[in-house]
Amino acid sequence: MYARVASLGGFALDGFVVTVEADLSGGLPSFELVGLPDNAVKEARDRVRSALKNTGFRYPVSRITVNLAPADIKKTGPVYDLPVLLAILTAEGELPAPPTDAAFLGELALDGAVRSVNGVLPMARAAHAAGIRSLFLPRENAAEAAAVDGLTVYPVQTVTQLVDHLRGNVLIEPVPPTPFDPDAGAALEDLADVRGQFEARRALEIAAAGGHNLILIGPPGTGKSMLARRLPSILPPLTREEAVETTEIYSVAGLLHRGEGLMTRRPFRSPHHSVSAMGLSGGGSIPRPGEVSLAHNGVLFLDELPEFKRDALEILRQPMEDGRVTVSRVAASATFPSRFMLVAAMNPCPCGYFGHPTRACNCTPSAIERYLQRISGPLLDRIDLHVEVSPVDYESLAASGPAESSAEVYRRVAAARARQQARYAGTGIYCNAQLTAALQREFCQLTPSADRLLRMAFERMSLSARAWGRVLKVSRTIADLDGDVTIDVPHVSEAIQYRNLDRQYWHSR
Repeated sequence: MYARVASLGGFALDGFVVTVEADLSGGLPSFELVGLPDNAVKEARDRVRSALKNTGFRYPVSRITVNLAPADIKKTGPVYDLPVLLAILTAEGELPAPPTDAAFLGELALDGAVRSVNGVLPMARAAHAAGIRSLFLPRENAAEAAAVDGLTVYPVQTVTQLVDHLRGNVLIEPVPPTPFDPDAGAALEDLADVRGQFEARRALEIAAAGGHNLILIGPPGTGKSMLARRLPSILPPLTREEAVETTEIYSVAGLLHRGEGLMTRRPFRSPHHSVSAMGLSGGGSIPRPGEVSLAHNGVLFLDELPEFKRDALEILRQPMEDGRVTVSRVAASATFPSRFMLVAAMNPCPCGYFGHPTRACNCTPSAIERYLQRISGPLLDRIDLHVEVSPVDYESLAASGPAESSAEVYRRVAAARARQQARYAGTGIYCNAQLTAALQREFCQLTPSADRLLRMAFERMSLSARAWGRVLKVSRTIADLDGDVTIDVPHVSEAIQYRNLDRQYWHSR
């Protein structure tokens, strides 16, 4: 006998419909699984056999052939266990044929329990696009799939529960659509904890308001990491579209908490400096997202920047420009989004005290030179704000009055972002850092005096065309924070000062 059941597959962030066909025929008992399965899919035959026996069903003494169509696409993972079992039971006559607009997926335990799988959200979106209206999947994945509008999601705990539902005995209640609350989530670290560092706090506010990249340079113990880790507390919440994009990446990577729906907090990724180039960009025989993609719509924080491998840092250049990264392998290539804010922190020299007001640096000029040259000019050129973080004096640390909180800073950031969203409505641009060259000419209008100042800086500082564009974008953000439509001299002059440190530390040596 023959039966077929709809299921789903995924590759990178793309989902597709898979038809699981089962044929039971005479001959010596065997179980053949075809359709370009990987090893994890091939092992389904043993999981299905044990699950059938341990839930009280008879394992067919027949020649079983299971095909996963289309046969020219590689099938990966244990996602097909549940539909394979259903197809066999249907072909055996134990179950009625499932609805044609229903799909099934899930890994099986040997006792018939249904376990969660990765990459459910992209597959659920593909199912809805293909006309599937009902999706049966592990209970832990239900909230994630229920974020897709127009899809009825049934949480399944065991094979027995699903069989009872399909027979009409005891129906499974579908989960309600997943609500999206951008304000949900754990409390974030507050800027009120940071004492002093007014210049660095101002740079952090500008970076948050415009989505700009930022590097903090200063001696150890000045609060560089502390500042960076509080950046998410002043960033605007994820929009629903951004939340879906980010959740898809974490779902595919297997980093989404079981039972969690859409992510509500912008990601903050802080990889160790020993991370490899593949760890940053993504890779593997089956391409998986790396740190630059896991930080999509959030922050990628690189502490002790010169300690990262040079090839790993150079990997960042293309994602920072394009907002996406393509991972190519022999079998296939995959493209992942990687629109993130880069925040880097570093010491000015190996010992950390070059330029310190009270402590002497014991590094030789050549050692400082080698240390700084670990950061390439092209990478530094892609960082909008270069900020020197000085030691904090005792009076600032011991001050009893409260420092400005993240909530107060966030109100200004949110107002600036609202101006940007209104200005760029319909363009696909969400913040000033994403402006293209054409949009820069349209929206970054300078007063004549501001234009003269920027021309002077361009010539005297030997700015590259990229650095010029980034100064212009930062100026636009500062103007937005001030509520000004046109970019004036104070906005440009403040933006220019954030391009001085690379000249101080790098070009002066």
